[in-house]
Amino acid sequence: MILEILSIVIGLYLFMIMYLHFKYPEVRWDWDAIPTDKMQFPPTFIWGTATAAHQVEGNCINNWSVFEKASKEDGQPNIKDNQQSGLACDHWNRYPEDITLIKELGVSHYRFSVEWSKIQPEHNVFDEEVLGHYSKMIDMLIENNITPVLTLHHFTHPLWFDKLGAFEKEENIPIFISFCERVFAKYSSKVNFWCTINEPGVVATQGYFSGMFPPGKKDSQLSAVVLKNLLEAHVKVYHALKKMENGPQVKIGLVKNINQFDPWRRWHLLDWVISNRVNHFFNDSTIDFLRTGTYRIRIPGLAWIYHNNPKAIGSTDFFGLNYYSHNHLKMQFSPQEPFTLKYSDEDILTDMPYTIYGEGIYRAIESVSALNVPIIITENGVADATDDRRKLYIQRYLYAVSKAIEDGFDIHGYFYWSLMDNFEWAFGYDMKFGLYVVDYISQKRTLREGSRAFIDIVKGDSLS
Repeated sequence: MILEILSIVIGLYLFMIMYLHFKYPEVRWDWDAIPTDKMQFPPTFIWGTATAAHQVEGNCINNWSVFEKASKEDGQPNIKDNQQSGLACDHWNRYPEDITLIKELGVSHYRFSVEWSKIQPEHNVFDEEVLGHYSKMIDMLIENNITPVLTLHHFTHPLWFDKLGAFEKEENIPIFISFCERVFAKYSSKVNFWCTINEPGVVATQGYFSGMFPPGKKDSQLSAVVLKNLLEAHVKVYHALKKMENGPQVKIGLVKNINQFDPWRRWHLLDWVISNRVNHFFNDSTIDFLRTGTYRIRIPGLAWIYHNNPKAIGSTDFFGLNYYSHNHLKMQFSPQEPFTLKYSDEDILTDMPYTIYGEGIYRAIESVSALNVPIIITENGVADATDDRRKLYIQRYLYAVSKAIEDGFDIHGYFYWSLMDNFEWAFGYDMKFGLYVVDYISQKRTLREGSRAFIDIVKGDSLS
């Protein structure tokens, strides 16, 4: 009897593993057989590059600048080697020079964020001089035939908003809406593309689960609440802006980072379970909310939440897809760290470290296509200080994008991250994503040799 039961259990286990293995394959292409120097894009395809205010402008006073000066509970600095953003790339003053650099790339669009803490230094105070500064930058972009793409929230917010509890509290969402309305009223006659919130899943997980981002908390339930509030903020901002002058004419979208989580041991059911749950939290919960209006997190012992808002359906004119890589997860029995990240000897790693996994951006496009809205790849790039992997990365990922277009997916554009080296959040200045090298002493910008692969593709020189 015992042997019969054991045989049934083993049989069911093997059946489940085989089912998962074939239903959710880890896609791998034979890159040696793929002509990545030959790819095609539609003539109307949008080419762009991107930055974020805190990372490039300099002299920001916000929740991040305070976090940079503090330490973790164990005494280790929040930012690698105690680095602080400081002057950053001085993009605030050097934007005319940087616009020239954008133009030299041959791209037609520039995605940037406005710094909320500069625009609204106090709760009920808007700085007209700062608003005027961004107006001048937008005007110069347009004069140079570069279309501005404006992001309203890219990780940072004012200290006074932080003291109110920021997005931990749903009642603070109207404050964010009022800021967005003020900015929209100022620029909507000139800006046709608007991104509401950048990577809400990253804000929630890194700020409230891992503690790597401000406010540095480790509370899985609060992480789920913050993600819910950020998604709700997007929906409410979307509908508020659509009611304003120019609202019906412009395109408004959410920007979401997709990062696949694959099981490290494909024969181990627990690795499948943890990968499935993390995928749902980080990826599927957001897509499901925008598609069905329902936000649901069910992770026993970690996070449990349900929220419904039918207005989420149709609340994005385009989906801003940020994609860099995927991860392998190995289950471990720890409530504080339920999984660990694993890398194989065959993985080509970037400096972050991420694996170079061009197949992943195709998988990401497949998953977000369920929303049936145009997809714009709003970020994709590589941290590569030695510049010996950038060309390979660009060719593989853009080949995957071109293949997705060929296969019928509605992809309207691609933005390389980033225009230039910058302050890479918890990693400080060590990560070199830029098409241009930045000498932070002289502030000189220099084009990387590996970046020419991107320029060639934009110009069509790689087409057969």
